[in-house]
Amino acid sequence: MQKIDRDIDIVLKFIETYCQHNHQNHHSVTLHNKSLALCEECKELSNYAIKRRQNCPKNPKPACKNCDIHCYTPKYREKIKQAMKFSGIYYIKRGRIDYLFHYFR
Repeated sequence: MQKIDRDIDIVLKFIETYCQHNHQNHHSVTLHNKSLALCEECKELSNYAIKRRQNCPKNPKPACKNCDIHCYTPKYREKIKQAMKFSGIYYIKRGRIDYLFHYFR
């Protein structure tokens, strides 16, 4: 699996986890060949995150929080920070050490 696909899979999983615990009115959607349960707001954020990752000009890509080019608009930057923070802590508390590396990257 390419790094881009892996990064997209992780961000989608984090957004879905955040949505499941913080929002209502989830609908089944398919994004990046994954079936997810998301509200409309998180579906929009997920589509935006996929586009941003696929079009990242950095190679190798740094973690977004450490990047000098902030390609997320302020509106989406705040939303993705909330989702990543919530889900990172959620998975760490549940023993997902593999996500720990992504969270602190």
